[in-house]
Amino acid sequence: MRVEDQTATLAFLTDPATHGGREVTTIETHISVVVLVGDEAFKLKRAVRLPYVDFSTVERRLAACRDELALNRRTAPTLYRAVRRVTREADGRLAFDGSGALVDAVVVMGRFDANGLFDRMAVEGRLTPALMTGLANTIARFHAEAAVSRERTGAAVMAGVLAMNERAFAATRIFTPEEVASLYDDLQRAFAGHTALLDARGRAGRIRHCHGDLHLRNICLVDGTPTLFDCLEFDANLATIDVLYDLAFLLMDLWHRGLAPYANLVANRYLDACDEADGLPLVPFFMAVRAAVRAHVTATQAEEARGDRQAELTREAKCYFDLTRRLLRPVPARLVAIGGLSGTGKSTLAAAIADRIGPPPGARILASDRVRKRLHGVSPETRLPAEAYRPEISREVYARLFTEAQATLQRGHAAIADAVFDRADTRAAIAACAAAAGVAFSGLWLDAPAATLVDR
Repeated sequence: MRVEDQTATLAFLTDPATHGGREVTTIETHISVVVLVGDEAFKLKRAVRLPYVDFSTVERRLAACRDELALNRRTAPTLYRAVRRVTREADGRLAFDGSGALVDAVVVMGRFDANGLFDRMAVEGRLTPALMTGLANTIARFHAEAAVSRERTGAAVMAGVLAMNERAFAATRIFTPEEVASLYDDLQRAFAGHTALLDARGRAGRIRHCHGDLHLRNICLVDGTPTLFDCLEFDANLATIDVLYDLAFLLMDLWHRGLAPYANLVANRYLDACDEADGLPLVPFFMAVRAAVRAHVTATQAEEARGDRQAELTREAKCYFDLTRRLLRPVPARLVAIGGLSGTGKSTLAAAIADRIGPPPGARILASDRVRKRLHGVSPETRLPAEAYRPEISREVYARLFTEAQATLQRGHAAIADAVFDRADTRAAIAACAAAAGVAFSGLWLDAPAATLVDR
C-alpha cells in the first residue's frame, strides 16, 4: 500500500541538474527506486506499507537507510558510501543534506558492473564451479562472524516467518484461499517435525544476524570476488535467523533456475567450511519456506504491474508456489559409494549425480581427499606430502569417512562416499553404514586405462 507521495523526491533525484548535468537512469523494484549517475547509485525506499515492511514515513525510511549502510558494510564496505538526507529549503527547492525540513533519504552506493551480478551470470551461463566455491566460502566466513542472538528460540524464529508468510499470502489475489490454506497446512506439518532441532540449533548459537535476502540478484563480483550486498535491513527479526535458513535462499534460487548442481556444490562447500551438518534435515524445509516467500513477494509485484509484465510475474509467482510444494515432499535418503584409483573420475561423477540423490539440495559428498586434508589442517587445494598417505593415516581417514556417512544417513539425508575403496574391508564397511541406517546402497567402481590415469 502506497502511503506517501514521493513525486517531488523522484523528480529531484532523476533531474540531471541535481547531478551536475550527468546522465541519469533508473531501476525500479517493488520497494525501492535506484537512480544511477556516473559511478554512483542513489537508492530511494518507496513509501509503502506491506505485511513484511513499513516505509510509510520519512523517519522510517531514514532509519532504514542508516541501517542499510551499517549492515551492508559488513560484506560490501567499498560499495556502501553514505546516507544523504533530502531536504526542502526555504526557497521551496529540494537539496541534499540542507538545513530545511526532512523530505526523504537515500543510500549512496558505488556502482559496479551489472555484468557481474550473479543472477545475470546465471541467465547467461557464466557461473562456474570456481565462482560458486568462492561464494560458498564467502558466506561461510560471513556467518562465522555474524552476531549471535539468543533472544528467541529457533522454533519461535521460524514460527514468526510462517506467520508473516500467511499474512502476506492473504493480502494477494493470485492464489485462492483454498490453495493458500493447503500450502500453509503443509508448511506447518513440516515445521512441527523440526521444532526440537530448530531449538537445539538456537541454543548452539546458530541464530545470527544474517544477510536475510541472500539470492543471486544480491550477489555481485567486486574486483573478481563474490560479494554479498543489499541485505534485509528493514526488520532485524527477519534477518536474525538460522544460518542455514539464510543459505537456503541461495540454494532455492539456484534450484528454481534449473541450476541444481550448483545448489548442491554450494551446500557441500559451505558444509566443508562450517560445522553445520546437524542442520541437514532442515534444509529442504528452509528452501520451501524461501520459495513461499518469493511466491508472495512476486505475487505482490504482479498485482502492481500491467500487461505482459503482470502476466510474466503471475506465472513466476505460481512457479514459486509449486516449487514450495515440491520441496516439502519427502525424499528417501540413500548412500552411494564411488571407488576407483586416483584419476578415474570419482569426484567428477559424484558432482554430476549428487543433486539427483536424496532430499534437496542433494547428497552430501564425503570425499576421502577432503577428509585427509582437513585432518592435516590444510586447504583442499594443498598438495600433501607422501607421508600423509601412510597406512595408519589412511585408516583414520576411512574411519572418519564412515562416521560422517553414518551421521548423514541417520539425519535422513543422502550421502556419496568418494574414496579409493581398493580393500574389501573398506567396501564392506561403507555398505554396512547404509545397512545400519536402513537406506538403499549403491556401490560403483570406476576404471580407466593406465595411460589415462598417469595423464590425469
